[in-house]
Amino acid sequence: MTMQQIKFYQTGTFTVGNRLLDADQRSVQANMERTNSLNSGHRACQGCGEALGARYAIDAAMRASNNQVIACNATGCLEVFSTPYPETSWQIPWIHSLFGNAAAVATGVAAAMKVKGRKDVRIIAQGGDGGTTDIGFGCLSGMFERNDDVLYICYDNQAYMNTGVQRSSATPPAARTATTMAIGAEPGNAFGQGKNLPLIAMAHGIPYVATASVAYLRDLEAKVSRAMTVRGARYIHILVPCPLGWGAAPHDTIKLARLAVETGLFPLFEAEHGEVTSSTKIRRRVPVEDYLKPQKRFAHLFGKTPAVSTLAHIQETADRNIRKYGLLEKHD
Repeated sequence: MTMQQIKFYQTGTFTVGNRLLDADQRSVQANMERTNSLNSGHRACQGCGEALGARYAIDAAMRASNNQVIACNATGCLEVFSTPYPETSWQIPWIHSLFGNAAAVATGVAAAMKVKGRKDVRIIAQGGDGGTTDIGFGCLSGMFERNDDVLYICYDNQAYMNTGVQRSSATPPAARTATTMAIGAEPGNAFGQGKNLPLIAMAHGIPYVATASVAYLRDLEAKVSRAMTVRGARYIHILVPCPLGWGAAPHDTIKLARLAVETGLFPLFEAEHGEVTSSTKIRRRVPVEDYLKPQKRFAHLFGKTPAVSTLAHIQETADRNIRKYGLLEKHD
């Protein structure tokens, strides 16, 4: 994936001169003709990363498919805040599945479109980390194994936020949730548990897998657009901070999403048929403490006696990701 280099015109900020980019390189969200597939009026919390991620991803998919998209949505935050019966904020054909069968329902819709000869209609399944890594894991693996022509997008806020912030298999180590409380000798979520869904998707050998972040809009849009050009099973895992569940300020959503990448804790990469093909380099590497401190779910690591060994363990994870995916620029 090649993109025109961004030109920064304010030193020390992330403000970008969109007008300085070629027209085909400008973000979908910068275009007045964007579809607003997830429209205003929904009931997401202030600073909701999932609302941003869904709008960014589906608008990009709509542009890439000439507005021919059907979305199947698992139960979860995104479904609850966007479709309080009898209202909806979706401006596309949209189907609500059960918590665990979004991939199966999307597969059925794709099969129906194939029978009808509608190859132009593209199918997207979407869900949170709970409906993806836990409850819907079997259906998703089946979709991958059959190589069904569906793009599955996981909006990962790292816990079951809609039902009370319980741990999921995407919850990071040491994080406090309602079921991994900050008590005992090793407070928070245990190390050595959970699932890395992008790697599991790659192990199925499917045509396309990618990770993305709401803090990297053009990268996210480019990956969704790329996925829409591929036939077969595809998977995109998007980090979407949750101010409520993470105990963070609503205005820090994009900042935290960026820090997760800059620490190396959430590497951005693409893979095809089980092999990593590209990774997004870290522009400014930062220690994991910069990412963890603004979040109350990690407050127990920074008390009167800081959890030095735990922080070192988390830093080791970030360092390992940086080495594994080659996230640092090489200089002569």
